[in-house]
Amino acid sequence: MFQAIWKFICGFGYAFRGIWILIRSQRNAQIHCLALVVVAIAGWLLKISANEWLAVILISVVVLALEAVNTAIESVVDLVSPSYHPLAGRAKDVAAGAVLIAAIGALMIAAIIVWPRLAHLIAG
Repeated sequence: MFQAIWKFICGFGYAFRGIWILIRSQRNAQIHCLALVVVAIAGWLLKISANEWLAVILISVVVLALEAVNTAIESVVDLVSPSYHPLAGRAKDVAAGAVLIAAIGALMIAAIIVWPRLAHLIAG
């Protein structure tokens, strides 16, 4: 019983280590984290609603999770295919494309939430 609990707890350690590796080693993940801080500050200043916070949090988690999956795919592809192979390139490109799709979606959500408030502030 104790071993099962210990293995479960260690699993969280591995997951947190993976997050740390992602943030420390991947420039795009760092950019996404910076964008998340900017969006959180803007959301607080603009007093976005609870539902808008849910949308922001959900899309932020999706972008960061896909960035982690992209990094994992790139690492595995580099391991199994150290020299160039078209399929390896395709796998890496598609994984990166998934992150881009989510990031574009995040920008669209941000625009829908922020634009009306900014337009109101600008109009006076």
